[in-house]
Amino acid sequence: MRDIVVSLLILGMLPTCFRKPFVGLLLFSLLAYMRLQDLTWGFAREVRWSFMVAIITFAGFFASRREGRFMVSEARTVIMILLAVLVGLSILTSRDSGADAIALYTEYVKIILIALFTTGIVATRDRLRAILWVITLSFAFYGLKGGVAGILSGGSIRILQGPGGMLRDNNDFALAMCMALPMLWYTARSERRDILRRFLIFCVPLAMITITLTYSRGGFLAMGVTTLLLIWRSRNRVAGFALGGLVLVAGVLAAPEAYKDRISTITTYEEDASAMARLYSWRTAGYMALANPILGVGYAQFEERYRDYEPAARDSNLGEHGVHVAHNSYLQVWAECGTIALLLYLTLVFLSLYDLWRVRALARKRYRTSWIENYCSMFEASLVAYLVGSVFLNRAHFDLFYHWVGLIVAFGIIARRELTDEERYPERGEERGVLRPSSPGGFGAIGRAAGVGPRVATGRLS
Repeated sequence: MRDIVVSLLILGMLPTCFRKPFVGLLLFSLLAYMRLQDLTWGFAREVRWSFMVAIITFAGFFASRREGRFMVSEARTVIMILLAVLVGLSILTSRDSGADAIALYTEYVKIILIALFTTGIVATRDRLRAILWVITLSFAFYGLKGGVAGILSGGSIRILQGPGGMLRDNNDFALAMCMALPMLWYTARSERRDILRRFLIFCVPLAMITITLTYSRGGFLAMGVTTLLLIWRSRNRVAGFALGGLVLVAGVLAAPEAYKDRISTITTYEEDASAMARLYSWRTAGYMALANPILGVGYAQFEERYRDYEPAARDSNLGEHGVHVAHNSYLQVWAECGTIALLLYLTLVFLSLYDLWRVRALARKRYRTSWIENYCSMFEASLVAYLVGSVFLNRAHFDLFYHWVGLIVAFGIIARRELTDEERYPERGEERGVLRPSSPGGFGAIGRAAGVGPRVATGRLS
């Protein structure tokens, strides 16, 4: 029954996706992050719904051209295109790349195209709010689901897995939920409706429980750093750190012994086979990169070429340490795609953070910019969560990261455009100016942005 309902829902939305490509982007995001298809049990799980939605959405955009430009011409969009080209070249120059690498590259190109498309079509504040609500509510669902299940089971769940797709692996699921924590917190702070604000705040501790139940050490470190950054960006840091300390103590007391034992291996990594495997993988990645500095060993070829660069794995049947993935996104890019790709990848991250810092500095010079500062902190904390978590994960081609960069590009353009409105955002110290009421968030924002809901009056308030 679920398969039929989900299939009819998606198929019924396809004509709207063609007529209104932004609706297609919203549906694609829902399928990518809430994984509706993975909540079914039968045939709907095997259909490539997101690929179908992407094709229909792009076709509708180019057929009508009423939605503006496909992408913004900006340094970060150029870098994403160059990364896609370099990854393709690494496949062409690799001696072992086959059908699997081509299939993975097709998925990577789809990720890049969606990120580029986001920069162009998310051109208004309503659209930005709508897509952020879709992503936030998707992760709120899994935070609520996992957190409640953990409480009811008394923490007896062992290694909670994600729903599917990029979220299937427990470590990837933990990384995505860490990135979701700032979304839940700052979306709640920007929301005027009490019921939605309280719901999102309620989901924050449940999402942290969900991260805990994945037993991911990288997720634990990313959650810790993200929490510290959220406190640092709060208005009352002293109270924030005090509350954080109480939560930490309560967490230590309530956490299952198995989880404490798992996390304790961070400080005794020499005695943990999994931790040592990561160190051997990092060393092997360095060997690969130094031997192939321009285009690497080939996209998705790390495991295939592992034995060529790890003596212990080459000299025995299975190898003393076995064959592993890179377990580090930066080394993964360097080893598989080369030095130029790594530099572009790091530049993409730096430019995104730098853009957020510049927008925040500009907003602080003006009144009535709390939503802009909240969004700056949200994007920044989510990006930092990814940067920390990806040190221990093989997720250089994580869907959410590139989509997040696209949203940061769109946000920077929207925020700067609004900040040039001197009447709406007067300089601090000035008494003149008027304020237009911001439209509420939640489901109403999604409907308005998609062009299917009532519009909020934009009259001025003196």
